[in-house]
Amino acid sequence: MQVKGFTAAMAVAIGVLAAPAMRASDFVGVYCLPDKVVLEPNDTEPQRAQIWGAFLIADTKSGSTYRAAERGYLYYSCPQGKDAACANEWSDLKALVGTGKGVGFGGRFQPSGRLRKPTDPVGSPDPYPIQFGLVKLGGDTYSLNLLNQLKAAR
Repeated sequence: MQVKGFTAAMAVAIGVLAAPAMRASDFVGVYCLPDKVVLEPNDTEPQRAQIWGAFLIADTKSGSTYRAAERGYLYYSCPQGKDAACANEWSDLKALVGTGKGVGFGGRFQPSGRLRKPTDPVGSPDPYPIQFGLVKLGGDTYSLNLLNQLKAAR
């Protein structure tokens, strides 16, 4: 059927394209808004990283939900043989400090590490969850919602 130059199929296509982006699942394990990144023993050959800030950690029982945003820090060691990947991701995380930009890393169905309270002593690092690289937040409604949750936890 044609109505003043538009077919029913064109109207449906426009409606689909204009609909907000929805995600059936999100495979990222941790989203963070970093406040501070401390690389140990140094910035040039890091073996461990303290990532301080606000975090959303995946609820592994669902394909798309996260626990409430919390402040604290994650403490990681680099898995054997993954030195270059760890150094690259940790350097990128460090570069985000103070920018207000959020990022995700790790995989939903792999251990993400223990979120520690700011008052917890630094020790016993968890293995860093290397998965897809870093995923930038922002641009679409879903990402902006996650970023706003992280900002509210600051």
